[in-house]
Amino acid sequence: MVQALVLFLLTYVLLMALPKYRPYIALASAALFVVLGILPASKVFASVDWNVIMMIAGTMGVVSLFIESKMPALLADLIIMKMPNVKWAIISLSLFAGLISAFVDNVATVLMVAPVALNIAKKLNISPVKSIISIAIASNLQGAATLVGDTTSILLGSHMNMDFLDFIVYQGKPGLFWIVQIGALAATLVLFYVLRKDNYSIDVKDKTRVEDYFPSVLLVGTVVFLILASFIPADKKPAITNGLICIGFMIAGLIRETIRSRNLEAFKRTMKEIDYFTLLLLAGLFIVISGITEAGVVTKISEIFVNLSGSNVFLMYTLLVWASVLFSAFIDNIPYIATMLPVTAGIANLMGINATVLYFGLIVGATLGGNLTPIGASANIAGLGILKKNGYEVKSAEFMKISVPFTLAAVMTGYILVWIFYR
Repeated sequence: MVQALVLFLLTYVLLMALPKYRPYIALASAALFVVLGILPASKVFASVDWNVIMMIAGTMGVVSLFIESKMPALLADLIIMKMPNVKWAIISLSLFAGLISAFVDNVATVLMVAPVALNIAKKLNISPVKSIISIAIASNLQGAATLVGDTTSILLGSHMNMDFLDFIVYQGKPGLFWIVQIGALAATLVLFYVLRKDNYSIDVKDKTRVEDYFPSVLLVGTVVFLILASFIPADKKPAITNGLICIGFMIAGLIRETIRSRNLEAFKRTMKEIDYFTLLLLAGLFIVISGITEAGVVTKISEIFVNLSGSNVFLMYTLLVWASVLFSAFIDNIPYIATMLPVTAGIANLMGINATVLYFGLIVGATLGGNLTPIGASANIAGLGILKKNGYEVKSAEFMKISVPFTLAAVMTGYILVWIFYR
C-alpha cells in the first residue's frame, strides 16, 4: 500500500505543478500502477468509465456545432437589447451564461458569451473586465446544475448511477439543479451590489445572424433523449447509454454537415474542438484511482477523514465542503472530484450513513469553490485569457473583488440547503 500511496501523491504533485502535461502524467502513472503489479492488467479496461468519456466527447462535438451556428450570440444580443444600462447588461449576460452552462461545457460557454460583452464594451468605450469575470464565474457556478453541465457532474452522475432527472428531483427532494439555482440567486444579489455604480446607458441595435438552426435541434435533442433515458431502469439499458446518446447526436451532426458542405472541413473542425486533453486525463485518472482502491489507499484516506471528524456527520460534512472549496480554489476540480468520490463512499461506509449528503457537499464545495481564484476553474482561465488577448491584464486582487463574495454567497447557500434536504 505504501508504494501505491507514494506513487499517487507523486502523481498529484506533478498534476498540480505541470498543468500542461497532465494527461501524460496521468497515463504514465496509470502505466506504472500496472507495471508495478498494483493493478492487474486485466482490470485496466474496466477501470475506465467509458460512459463518462463518451458523454464528454459527444457533448463537446455537439457544442462545437452549436457555437458555429451563432445561435448563442443571437440569444445574447436579444437579451442585451432589452437592458437599460451596463449593470443590467452584465447581470443578464452572467445569468444567460449560467443558463447555457447548465447544458454546455463551462469553457465553451465563456467562448460563446464573452465576445458579446467585448462588443458592448467597445461600443460604449468602457472596460469589459467586470462583465467577462462575471460571465466566467457564473458559467462555473451552473456547471453542477445538470448531468451534462460539467465534467464533475458527469463524474458524480456516473458514480451515483444518477440520470438526468435525478439532478432535478432526487429521493423525492429538490435535486442539485434547484440547490445551484438558489445559490446562483444569492450570488447574483451580491453581483448587483458589486456592480451598483455601473449605470452607463446601453444601445445595441445589430443582431447576430444565425447561419444554421440544426445544431440547436441537436443540442435540444441530446438533452431530451438523456431525459427519456432516465425513465429506463438501470438494469434494462447498457451502462454506456448516455454516452451513446451524446456520441450519436454528434455523429448525426457531423454527417449532416459533411453532406451539406460537400467536404470534410466541418468534420475536421469539430473533431479539433473535442478536448482530447481532458479525455486522456480522465482515462488515466480512472486507472490510477482503480489502482489506489485495489491497494487499499482509498480506505485508509477515508479512515483518516473519519478520525478527523470524530465520527460526527455534520463535522464531516462541513470538513468535506470547505476543504473542497479550499482545494478547488487552487487546483483543477476534475482530478480532485475523480479522487474524492471513492473516498467519500468509503467515509460514508465507515460511518454507516447515507452517502448522498457527503456526495452533494463535495460537488457544491468543489464546483462552486473553483470560482474563488483566477486559476481555480478552466472557465476563469479562459475568461482572463480573452481579456489578455484584448489588452486587459487582470490582477488576482481585481478578479477576487468579484469572485470571493460571489463564491462565498453561492457555496454558503448550497452548504445550508444540502444539509437541510439530505442530512
